[in-house]
Amino acid sequence: MLHKTVWRVLIVMVVIAALVGCAQQPTAAPKTQAPAPTQAQAQPTQAPQAQPTEAPPTEAPKAEKVTITVWSWRTEDEKAYNEIFAVYEKEHPNVTVEFVPFVATDYNNILATGLTGDNGPDVVQLRAYGGLQPLVEAGQLVPLDGKVKTLSNFTPDILKGATGIKDGHIYGVPFGIQAVAAFYNKDIFEELGLSEPTTWDEFMNVLKALKDGGYIPLAVPAKDTWMLPIVHDAVGAPRYGGPEFEKKVLAGETNFLDPNYVASIQLVKDLQPYMPDNVVGVSYQDARTLFINGMAGIFIGGSFEVGYWRDQAPDMNIGVFRVPPAPNSVHNGPLTPGWMDGSYGVSANSDAKEEAIKLVEWMGTPEFGQLFTEKIKQLSPLPQAKPKDPLLQQFAKFYAETPTPYLMLVDFRYGEPQGHRVLGTGLQKMLLGEMTPEQVAQSVQEGLAQWFEPFKK
Repeated sequence: MLHKTVWRVLIVMVVIAALVGCAQQPTAAPKTQAPAPTQAQAQPTQAPQAQPTEAPPTEAPKAEKVTITVWSWRTEDEKAYNEIFAVYEKEHPNVTVEFVPFVATDYNNILATGLTGDNGPDVVQLRAYGGLQPLVEAGQLVPLDGKVKTLSNFTPDILKGATGIKDGHIYGVPFGIQAVAAFYNKDIFEELGLSEPTTWDEFMNVLKALKDGGYIPLAVPAKDTWMLPIVHDAVGAPRYGGPEFEKKVLAGETNFLDPNYVASIQLVKDLQPYMPDNVVGVSYQDARTLFINGMAGIFIGGSFEVGYWRDQAPDMNIGVFRVPPAPNSVHNGPLTPGWMDGSYGVSANSDAKEEAIKLVEWMGTPEFGQLFTEKIKQLSPLPQAKPKDPLLQQFAKFYAETPTPYLMLVDFRYGEPQGHRVLGTGLQKMLLGEMTPEQVAQSVQEGLAQWFEPFKK
């Protein structure tokens, strides 16, 4: 197809040629010519002749073909997203959706650059909470409130992760929820006569039985520090108080030197004998491999693992349970840490904003939510989307019954240093024997005091 500019040049040349031709005609009345089929002609004063019904003089313009480029950090979801967007393309034949995934660890830098240029994305997968704010402050995203009707399908807690903290505008349509619990190998448990623990003592007995049986009880990756705060919240949220602690710490009524929070860090140290040897050398992928290869009995992680388990170990018999509360816990029952995982927004530099907004609006519908949970195998934040996978169903039940925010991501990612990074580094050093739980808590408190206003007082 010729570029619009080329067409304009051709049209101008045709008009000039026509004018030159007219100037060379004699002054006598010109002969009648047939009208051009694509432009309106002045009609004579006599009654117009009826037009043949089989060949109307003009046709309604066809919708212009549009390609919407969607950037993502989920390379593993490319096939599934192509299947999802094929549904949208069928309903919108003038639109082609191009899904472009990048390696997750490179995505933030690639996105920051791509949003400033002419060849960047139209729709972007956005990190949640504090991870969203740099793009908002740079003016690189289109505010969606007032433009996307399906935002009303989400609760305020879910939309919090897609909202600019300073201007209050919503910049993304949420796509997923993640929740944390303990996966376990049912076949190993059956072999050793174990069942899902419901008390801390039962949990410790399970770990001892796994170790005595020749298995690694807990496949914990301490080399990749981002996983350690997840492990900490899975075992420690009831101990420090979960949602009760969140309210107090955000109000400045307590801080991370609270003895109950320090005690929750100690729980991670207490579990080290049940982790792999040289746990700080075990990467995230190493830990997942230990679990699916039947070398480890339990893997503490997020619901985002379900798709990986199903893909890499489809015949593996996996269950999931909430870690029971430790003795002296502030919260008297198990908790399920969770968060809104991310959203889809529209680039301020997109040259197809109207179609991009229509696409993200569709991503806020139950139709998209159901496709997402079935094909990506993650939890949708839309209550109408019902997971069919048994593990996801269990996560959905846990999170509905005993939700608590994954504290360091939900509330302490809005400044530098980010909470989960400070805590992850501290937990790693604790497992190396370089810091005590009290020192880890002190490092978190001092780090967050650099930007969190209630800690500056």
